[in-house]
Amino acid sequence: MRDESWHLLTVGEACRRLGSDPERGLSPAEAEERLTRFGPNALPEKPPKPVWRLFLDQFKSLLTLVLMAAGVLAGLIGDTTDMVVILVVVLFNACLGFYQEHRAEKILDTLKGMLAQQSRVRRDGLKVEVEAHRLVRGDLVLLEAGDRVPADGRLVVAHGLEIDESSLTGESVAVVKDTGALAETDAALADRVNQAFMNTVVTRGRGEMLVTATGPATEMGRIVGLLEGAPESGTPLQRRLDQLGRRLAMVAGVVVAVILVMGLARGEPLAATVLTAVALAVAAIPEGLPAVVTVTLAIGMARMARHGAIVKRLAAVETLGSTTVIASDKTGTLTLNQMTARAGWAAGRRFRVDGEGYDPAGRLHPDDPMGPLPPLEPYLRAGSLCNDARLCDDGKAGGTLGRTLVGDPTEGALKVLADKAGAACDWPRVAELPFDSARKLMLTVHRHDGRLVLAAKGAPDVVAEYCRWVREPAGDRALTAGDRDMLRHEVERLGSQALRVLALAEAEVDEAALADPLAAVTERGLVLTALVGLMDPPRPSARDAVAACDRAGIAVKMITGDHRVTAAAIGRSLGLDGEVVTGKDLDAMDDGALAARIDDIAVFARVAPEHKVRIVAALRARGHVVAMTGDGVNDAAALKCADIGVAMGRTGSDVTREAATMVLTDDDFSTVVHAVQEGRTIYDNIIKFVRFQLSTNVGALLAVFAAPLIGMPVPFHPIQILWVNIIMDGPPALALAFDPPRPGLMDEHPRDRDEAILSRQRVLRLAAYGITMATGTLGVFWWALGQGGGEAHARTLAFTTFVLFQVFNVFNARVALESALGRCMFRNGKLWLALAAVVALQAAAVHWPPAQKVFHTEALALAEWALAAGVASSVLVLDELRKLFFLLMRSHKR
Repeated sequence: MRDESWHLLTVGEACRRLGSDPERGLSPAEAEERLTRFGPNALPEKPPKPVWRLFLDQFKSLLTLVLMAAGVLAGLIGDTTDMVVILVVVLFNACLGFYQEHRAEKILDTLKGMLAQQSRVRRDGLKVEVEAHRLVRGDLVLLEAGDRVPADGRLVVAHGLEIDESSLTGESVAVVKDTGALAETDAALADRVNQAFMNTVVTRGRGEMLVTATGPATEMGRIVGLLEGAPESGTPLQRRLDQLGRRLAMVAGVVVAVILVMGLARGEPLAATVLTAVALAVAAIPEGLPAVVTVTLAIGMARMARHGAIVKRLAAVETLGSTTVIASDKTGTLTLNQMTARAGWAAGRRFRVDGEGYDPAGRLHPDDPMGPLPPLEPYLRAGSLCNDARLCDDGKAGGTLGRTLVGDPTEGALKVLADKAGAACDWPRVAELPFDSARKLMLTVHRHDGRLVLAAKGAPDVVAEYCRWVREPAGDRALTAGDRDMLRHEVERLGSQALRVLALAEAEVDEAALADPLAAVTERGLVLTALVGLMDPPRPSARDAVAACDRAGIAVKMITGDHRVTAAAIGRSLGLDGEVVTGKDLDAMDDGALAARIDDIAVFARVAPEHKVRIVAALRARGHVVAMTGDGVNDAAALKCADIGVAMGRTGSDVTREAATMVLTDDDFSTVVHAVQEGRTIYDNIIKFVRFQLSTNVGALLAVFAAPLIGMPVPFHPIQILWVNIIMDGPPALALAFDPPRPGLMDEHPRDRDEAILSRQRVLRLAAYGITMATGTLGVFWWALGQGGGEAHARTLAFTTFVLFQVFNVFNARVALESALGRCMFRNGKLWLALAAVVALQAAAVHWPPAQKVFHTEALALAEWALAAGVASSVLVLDELRKLFFLLMRSHKR
């Protein structure tokens, strides 16, 4: 028999198959023999990556390897300064990346802690406590409210037993358990009411479970297997940087070869020619790029942390900026995972309830045109009395609103409703009839002011059968056939809103009710007081966040274990438009059919963990960059399969937090939108650096190439080329990482995941900047040579002009389409400080005698500085004219 078919067997059949006595359990000897044969009830752990390997992984990027090769080559020809600079930059990048990732390399290392430490079992007819990892198949485990289920099993006893399975199935309502065999062969986990699963929590009642699976064979163990099999892929940024690295390596090789050939053809000294070739090769490679990328990601990570998002893997920050689909778990992510009363009927009036979750802040409002509501304390107090839940204001809640629930979520919602209505009661309870899944009714008897009051709650049809009166503001009156029709209509109205409906009732009883509350109700009847509709509500910010995703071109898919009707209603309330499919629908599709339909589906209902993995795989097969958010254990495998997994930090399970690459400390779906913006900003700032750095490199290459071709000496000394490379790779480039998000960034559609960093449009713009700088530099150099000041003086003026070109060009790099002189110009104070430092360093290189010897420079007159600045500003002026021209063209087309 397959393990997943235990729900088809009767209790007797299951016990016989496992050789266990339903009254006495296993003998200690048999349990020990099975433990030896099948192994402990423990989940497998993935060994952590060694520290040395994690550090070496920082050097795997092709761009980093090219930089290291350039540094070594510089050292071989005696250029120790540049070799040291390059290798220090590479080492800095590696150390920073290692530091950020070392804290996060703990995938699956908390899974053991999720097992219950001790379990109560029946062995040889005696109740004993054993360590959870020593449980075996065939053991009889005793369960009661508050227990965490230690293994998978078939229930053999269930007295009012309800289990919260939201961490496994995603269904927000505790499941009422039973012991009868089921007929549906392919029943979903959420529908297997005669089974209990590892890591779920008993919220009510008591039961006994026959262990059918332990450790890796449990549903939890299967999820761990999915986690281990989930592939890890590089981020879009990593792929694009590797592509850029290959291109720049080719450029560097061509530069070295051409400069060597040209120099030797002109008869220049070999050493000087080689040094110039290596200097230009180094200049062709933006060795600051890995450091700028790392610093930009780290800055973005810090900004995201301030907004409630902790990123565990540095390079994954940027992935959110490329995200095209967010596949989000419903329970605890888009919703609060806190049952809440949303609407109801009492005193002949319809009402709605505001407020969220277990927070008592909120009020009841009329939902009809009949004016203000009467006081509802007499109508709703039964929900407070007939209730075993406790809400603790201890600030340690797993929920988002600062209160801890102990007990059933539905009862917690009724407690909060009573608080909001001023109906909270704490009358002494003297008798009770616990909730039973067959009866669908709970009764409690309370003593108050010398009388006995019976409170009832349950399914509306069941409660209504016992009701003979209905409570109204004028007093209790007989319940008529018309009243019953009206109540059925109200139940249908609330149910159509995907609300779970409960009925509340009261009765005055005598002392006989203490012995048998149900008999008293049957004899005397009940007074119907209210209908209450409950649901796990969407987070207050979730709808706005979904709308923001829509504006940004990001599709949101909701994934839940809830029934189709409930899931569809929640989806509509969030603004999700599209098809609704169930897990059974998914089972009927092959992977190709699912991928073909996936873009049209907005809501996935009644899904299992393997369905979530298939959904993510289908989205990725369609070329999407997928962010998967979730909080339950059932989300962990899908989080690991997605391009970026986002876990909830407060309500999320340990497994999910460790499988994810990002954790939301505030459990707010809207934080994902902030993270997407940060990811886009990061990529935007990296592109700014590439525009800035490569245009500098293109200008230097063109100037050195063109000078000999037009009969001029090389305009720069090799050390001057390296100086430009060092100071421009340094403060200004790093300062670009601090640029804030540009306006309209979140109104743009996501980038294509295969978009190259050097797109055709960017290459043309870089070429234009480079030609402008090379032309201006060579023009100044030619003019200075004609003034008779000597080649060294002319080189100093050309060198200074080229440095000042970078000061103006950085503003071009910051803004691609808008004017660089607009509102963004002064938003980055760190950039202005960096530019001031560059000008000061250049002045020192030109005028400080010790520096003059190193850089082969001579002092310039003030007029020459003015000339250099005027020529250098042309790169900004010309680009502003270009932007103005295209702006006028677009305006004319409109």
